[in-house]
Amino acid sequence: MLETTIRKKMAQKDILLMTHIVIGYPSLEASFDIVKQMVEAGVDLMELQIPFSEPIADGPVILKANADALATGITVEECLDFARKVTEAFDIPFLVMTYYNILYKYGVEKFAAAMEARGLRGAIVPDLPPEEGTEYLTAMEKHHQAPIFIFAPNSSADRMKMLAENGKGFIYCVARKGVTGQQTDFTRDLDAYLARCRQATDLPLALGFGVSSKEDIDSLKGKADIAVVGSQAIRVMETEGVDAVGDFIRGLR
Repeated sequence: MLETTIRKKMAQKDILLMTHIVIGYPSLEASFDIVKQMVEAGVDLMELQIPFSEPIADGPVILKANADALATGITVEECLDFARKVTEAFDIPFLVMTYYNILYKYGVEKFAAAMEARGLRGAIVPDLPPEEGTEYLTAMEKHHQAPIFIFAPNSSADRMKMLAENGKGFIYCVARKGVTGQQTDFTRDLDAYLARCRQATDLPLALGFGVSSKEDIDSLKGKADIAVVGSQAIRVMETEGVDAVGDFIRGLR
């Protein structure tokens, strides 16, 4: 189980680090190199985003990465084959992140089976609420995959409870309303929000949206279990090159 793996890692570190890549950006070869650098730099788990034309939860950095990956002609099958390659090469949990239209067109049951066959451990599908996800939840359970659900600052206590009851592995807590990649104010308001999240679930908590520095991650210790870094790693790759990603990740510790 994904949760069991995470809890074993939590016993060894004061906070875990999860990163995010867009498969095929800037190329499949570079994507593999970035994954390798991140794992060697000490990343604990990773989201592999299957590119989609309308990534509504993502800000301009990841939106552009999605568009550029799609412009190369990358397919869902190539993304799943890439997932198999990294799960066979590296001993950390890998998750899929994508949007429901990808699963719908591929076939929800078929997609969950493909994830299991490729050694993936779960999925984040931000535009699929559990009320509309019965087929998805059933398929994920059948194929031993963790459906990761999302808390937001404006989620009510009842909503958080319902999401937690349907989720597995961990809960993804977005640090603020809006999309990825924008600046987040790590203040007492965030502390209070994370305390509400903690009251709503016993699952580990991951905090993302705007986490970009060692200072951000240090401020989350004792409040969240997993810090999620996405857009900033892509920015580093774009401005300094693929080979700079590993040093950036090491600097977050």
